[in-house]
Amino acid sequence: MKKFRFFINFSKEEEWLNEMAKSGWDLNDKNIKYEFSKISPKNTVIKIDYRNFKSNDDFQGYIMMFKDFGWKHIAGKRNSGKQYFKKIDDKAGEDIFSDEVSKAERYKKLSNMWLTLAICYVPIFISLITTKVINVAAFLNPKLFYYTPGLWEKTGEYFWKAFLFETPFAMMRGILWLFFPFIIIVYTIFALKAQKYYKKINLEI
Repeated sequence: MKKFRFFINFSKEEEWLNEMAKSGWDLNDKNIKYEFSKISPKNTVIKIDYRNFKSNDDFQGYIMMFKDFGWKHIAGKRNSGKQYFKKIDDKAGEDIFSDEVSKAERYKKLSNMWLTLAICYVPIFISLITTKVINVAAFLNPKLFYYTPGLWEKTGEYFWKAFLFETPFAMMRGILWLFFPFIIIVYTIFALKAQKYYKKINLEI
């Protein structure tokens, strides 16, 4: 079974994954979607770290280190950021972190990732505006989304045929132009939320 969910709060994501295991669904992998396999319902302890690695050797060493401490790596790639671990040894602790500072650092890394993505889109958006690929004035004057020469001088049947023909293209144009500011705003919001969780944990330490 595959499920799509989105989390910024690691604790809530861990809670949900553990509840899925109690319902008989074991996490196998996580890319865009979560992939589960059917199992007998059981209590499982799943924890999430956030880390990227420069080399595959570093990544494999990281996985082996956790395995030695009783945690199996069940999802996550070298550059995926989120790394998912399942407790496989009863003697292992209840968390993969030895202190709250390390746990908080996950949110700082996550916040930096979202902020970096937001910043990457800014010069692209500015470049599209300066080269006039995106016409900002069109959002104040929607007629500018229509490229048919002389459209607004046409009348009657000729106008409506041309107008209705081009409207889907004009709408698509507007949606594509809005993509960049939308994605910049969304990524910035995600970064701020992750930063909020980071500060909250630090205040509780």
